[in-house]
Amino acid sequence: RMLSVSDTDLVQRRQRLRRRRQLKNLQKVCQTLTIASIAGGLLWGVSQPMWVIKTSKAIEISGNRVLSDKFILSLINLSYPKFLLRVKPSRIANLLRKQPMITQVQVSRRLFPAGLQIEIQERIPVAIAELPKSSNTKKTSIGLLDITGLWISLEKYKSYNSQLKLPKLKIIGLPEQYRSFWTKLYKLIKIAKIEITKIDFQDQTNLILTTELGEIHLGSPVNKLSEKIEALSHLRQLPQKVSLQSIDYIVLKNPSSPIIYTKYKQGQK
Repeated sequence: RMLSVSDTDLVQRRQRLRRRRQLKNLQKVCQTLTIASIAGGLLWGVSQPMWVIKTSKAIEISGNRVLSDKFILSLINLSYPKFLLRVKPSRIANLLRKQPMITQVQVSRRLFPAGLQIEIQERIPVAIAELPKSSNTKKTSIGLLDITGLWISLEKYKSYNSQLKLPKLKIIGLPEQYRSFWTKLYKLIKIAKIEITKIDFQDQTNLILTTELGEIHLGSPVNKLSEKIEALSHLRQLPQKVSLQSIDYIVLKNPSSPIIYTKYKQGQK
């Protein structure tokens, strides 16, 4: 049979629903006030002197060997005092990445004591690179070369750090002529058992090395380069057999059959 709902029951049901809605609204208001209070407390906290970068001494820089701290700070160009939360690490990182000498950057805030931590990875110069004189300038350009083959003028390097210690290895030639195999060659000569002080790339058919044994002609640098450098290492006992003063140059175009040219008699093997 059908059950009827009295007007009183309907009124009571509406009142219960209204109270539930009021209770939910009250809970939302309380949650909002709580969040706002926490946020306000945090904002007040970080605005206190202990969360302020007062001087550049609060900025810790690591990983730099070529670029001086002073130069890096000049790039950041922060004004002091500076509230920690107003400093944008991503902006600072982007500024530093624009420098050709920097390959990687990480910037993070340090809460206590308030400051910044900047970690960078630089392009380390491994050789002095001399560009041949051109018909236009008739002037030799001197720069420094990193392991990837990037050439940057020596003057620009010194603007980064006037106390920069220059590498011992010297290269002559146009970077675009040797960049494709430079990284491989550099890694090979680093493990060679013969000291190499100069590399001449001016003749693309004949790579010439200046070593402790004298001048070494390797021929084409794209042909058996690893074998030629290994054969060069095997010649380290040569001074025990031949006077270095009598050697004009050594040809290693065929790594299995080096040829020693003397100043007095050519063709001696």
